Amino acid sequence: MKAVVQRVSHASVTIEGRVFSRIQTGLVVLLGVEHQDTKKDADFLVEKIMNLRIFEDDQGKMNISLADIKGEMLVVSQFTLLGDCRKGRRPSFTQAAHPDVAIPLYDYFVERATALGVPTRTGQFGAVMDVALTNSGPVTLLLDTDHVS
Repeated sequence: MKAVVQRVSHASVTIEGRVFSRIQTGLVVLLGVEHQDTKKDADFLVEKIMNLRIFEDDQGKMNISLADIKGEMLVVSQFTLLGDCRKGRRPSFTQAAHPDVAIPLYDYFVERATALGVPTRTGQFGAVMDVALTNSGPVTLLLDTDHVS
């Protein structure tokens, strides 16, 4: 699994002109699922993301996690994170999982975050979405499980 994690003051997903979901202070997670990913990859990534100390403490140092601030998470499926652009001009998406694998792992990721106490909103898997956010900091991180299973 690959994820782009952005610290936000607010964010939303709009589908067909209607706001589908929104969050306030927290993290936007753009999540790409590879065909060989498992629940272990999702478990690792959820734990890592919610415990990253990337929010500022009272002294302005990044020392507090999403769990500590009781922030929200907006998880958006993003198969294009798996685009391989090394050859040619068109990305290859051969590493992206087919929906029959990706949807259950995406749903599992969201369920795990929720079960661990993170208020979690989503986009809609496979939909054309407009994601709007205010990146706070800005803070943006790239995470890859490298198949921890």
